[in-house]
Formats: sequence, C-alpha cells, structure tokens
Amino acid sequence: MSSRLWPRLAIAAYALLWLALAIDPSDRHTWILENVLVAALWLALTILYRRFRLSDGSMALILAFLALHAVGSHYTYSEVPYDAWFRSLTGHGLDALMGWDRNQFDRLVHFAYGLLLAVPVREFLLRVIQARGFWSYFLPLDIILGTSALYELIEWAAAAWFGGDLGMHYLGTQGDVWDAHKDMALAALGGLVAMLCCAAVDARRGRLSGMDR
Repeated sequence: MSSRLWPRLAIAAYALLWLALAIDPSDRHTWILENVLVAALWLALTILYRRFRLSDGSMALILAFLALHAVGSHYTYSEVPYDAWFRSLTGHGLDALMGWDRNQFDRLVHFAYGLLLAVPVREFLLRVIQARGFWSYFLPLDIILGTSALYELIEWAAAAWFGGDLGMHYLGTQGDVWDAHKDMALAALGGLVAMLCCAAVDARRGRLSGMDR
C-alpha cells in the first residue's frame, strides 16, 4: 500500500464514522458544541499540511481519538451506552463489575486525549523546534495538561453561557464537583504513559544502535 493511500483510507473511514454518528444524535445542540473544536482541529491540520506532514502513526493516533470523540458527541458523553454493549456481549454489566456508579466514557476519552495525542505533539516538537532530551518528553506532557485545562475552561464558559439542559449536557459533570480536576489528571496520566513508552522505545533504539557500532 502506497504511503499516500493509507492516510487517505484512514481519513475516509473516520469521515464515514463521523457522518454515520452525525445522523440523529441524542442532542443536536450538544453535538454541535462538541464538534466545534473538531472543526478547529481539522482546520489547523489542513493549514499545517503543506508545511508539516505528520507521520502515518501520528495520524492514526489522532483519528483514533477523534473516533472516540465522535461516539461521545453522538450519545452525549454521560450517556454513551457502553455498559449495555458490554452486557450484550458478556451477560454482565461493566459498571457493576468495576464498582462504578457513573458513566465512565468521558474519563476514558480524557485519558485517551493524553495517551493518543502526546505522541503527535512530540513529533511536532521534535521536527519543528527540535526539542531534544528531557524536553522532548516534558514539553508534550506540559502541552497536553495545558490544553486539557484550557478545554475545561472553555467547557465551563460554554456551559455558563448556554445554561439549562444544553449547558449541563455539555459540561457532563454527572454531579461530581471534582470532575474537571479528575479529567485533567487523567489526560496528564495518559500523556505520562505515552511519554514513558516513547522514552523506553528511544532507549532501546539507542542501545541497539550502540551494539551495531
């Protein structure tokens, strides 16, 4: 498969998923709010494409995150029926099995934000500002945590502005006063796991390279 064909097929698959989930979402107004930042991300990637082309691996990670987000925006994050899906497959409820008393899909996506997007961010920093050593691992984690905090502020501002059911659906705290803090912590944890994996891979490559000399 040519190097240009795979990204096009992956983007086409994501586009089909997005279109399918754009049909009759649980709450159209919430869906629109959830997809504003998606549109902004695609615009940024399009603008950067001619000057900076991400690797296929980084594009796959971004598309995986966006696919999770598409599912969350279709159902609204607090109502994604993963428990029903798990029950239909196993006959048991995942929430009961894990002892959860709330819908955890939003927690998964915040963790995935760090886990899946820290690597593309690191690739950008390595190639554009030539970050090296400790900073090539710390700065992606710092950006993940900073943008996660920025998103929580945008989410709060939008919920306060629109108010009512729309604001509550978009905010999705499910009654947890520490929801924003936990979301940021999970994004940071995901980013930390990703950077530790990158450091391990880089260390292994360095050892193998040294053995070859």
